[in-house]
Amino acid sequence: MRTRVEIHLKKGVADPEGDNVLKALKLLGFSSVAGVRSIKVFEIDLTERSRKKAEAIVEDMCRQLLANPVIHDYRVRFPPRAPTPRRRPKK
Repeated sequence: MRTRVEIHLKKGVADPEGDNVLKALKLLGFSSVAGVRSIKVFEIDLTERSRKKAEAIVEDMCRQLLANPVIHDYRVRFPPRAPTPRRRPKK
């Protein structure tokens, strides 16, 4: 099972990387850019098959390592489940 974790800075926390990219884009002539926020994205492949257990595991990863709760917020996403194919009745 694959999950995607997006780590971003909380509102009010300085984002020097985003600020530098904004300045560089403006210097390159992209005058319509109003703001840039940097984020980190992790795609994590798990062997766990239960979505509920996988969600708990990834939440633990975020709390223990991936995000600093003082300055970061995070979002965990799992891909949508594929629909279960319908079986045709036997004739």
